[in-house]
Amino acid sequence: MTQQNIPCIMMRGGTSKGPYFNAADLPSDRDELAQVLIKAIGAGHPLNIDGVGAGNAVTTKVAMLSPSEHEWADVDYFFAQVAVEKELVDFSPTCGNILSGVGSAALEMGIHPFDGDETIVKIRSVNTGALVEAVVQTPNRTVSYDGDASINGVPGTAAPVILNFMNVIGSKTGALFPTGEAKQIVDGIEVTCIDVAMPMVIARASDFGITGYESREDLDENKALFEKIEAVRLKAGALMGLGDVSKSVVPKFGLLASAQNGGSIAARYFMPWTAHPSYAVTGSICTGSCLLAPGTVAEGLANLTDKRPAPIQIEHPSGAIDVVFDYSVENGNFDLKTAGLLRTARKLFSGNVHVPIV
Repeated sequence: MTQQNIPCIMMRGGTSKGPYFNAADLPSDRDELAQVLIKAIGAGHPLNIDGVGAGNAVTTKVAMLSPSEHEWADVDYFFAQVAVEKELVDFSPTCGNILSGVGSAALEMGIHPFDGDETIVKIRSVNTGALVEAVVQTPNRTVSYDGDASINGVPGTAAPVILNFMNVIGSKTGALFPTGEAKQIVDGIEVTCIDVAMPMVIARASDFGITGYESREDLDENKALFEKIEAVRLKAGALMGLGDVSKSVVPKFGLLASAQNGGSIAARYFMPWTAHPSYAVTGSICTGSCLLAPGTVAEGLANLTDKRPAPIQIEHPSGAIDVVFDYSVENGNFDLKTAGLLRTARKLFSGNVHVPIV
């Protein structure tokens, strides 16, 4: 077997992990690129035994970085979601957790220069057009991974990475509510189809016969739940203008319940064919926007504050995720200026991934 050696940095970004590549080291042809990523991850086996994946949708993610030609951004971030048990790559979504490591990886690769004890890296999401400012700790012109910041779903502490999201309404569809309505009935269930950082279909957990407080393991074992979710998701995806989404992870799915532990809401996030062990960063921005926008399925469930910017805490299976929203509502119209949150990242190893030549 002849193999090609491709430089990469393996990183944990937020509550996800995967290889981060310099896009210049990868094929530009999309079909050829997909085959390389499938081989690198080991897609097509539940354990990804022949690649660097780890048998879960949050560990089969890929970031590809390059210098940006955008007038505002420094770095372009192109994301790929590689399937676990299928030889399939979806280039349509983005991932905010993997984004947590993009600034650090860009500095490690030399794509962006260091600048003092903190370095601001301006990132453009190639997949969605979102603009994100990442603040990375860089004392002595090195990326620091040591610190006291902690996030639920990751053991221990690490250096903080601050992410400020801009230009995220209508990330994929061009509209806050792609169907033109804040809520509607799909398969007899009231849902909100919303697109902020990540297109989502959001509903109340009780309407799907669950409490909304279940563990990831309990959710993953509930096959009837996933069948019901997928039936609604497929129809909602078409209504959102996304076409046939049967082979796409977009739109994602969220189920809401009243908070149990003093947060703004309890929520469960579906990727969409497995439950997320915690909560997606882009999903948290979309879910928080659903709470703040008038007329959605979240009305009557959420604990909200009059503060501006507004802190939103989403309780999830591993704890909670906090997002701060700078937003306005005028004449019933929701507008999001920025959404900011704290994440962490850690470099796991750097070197070459060896991929059979395809």
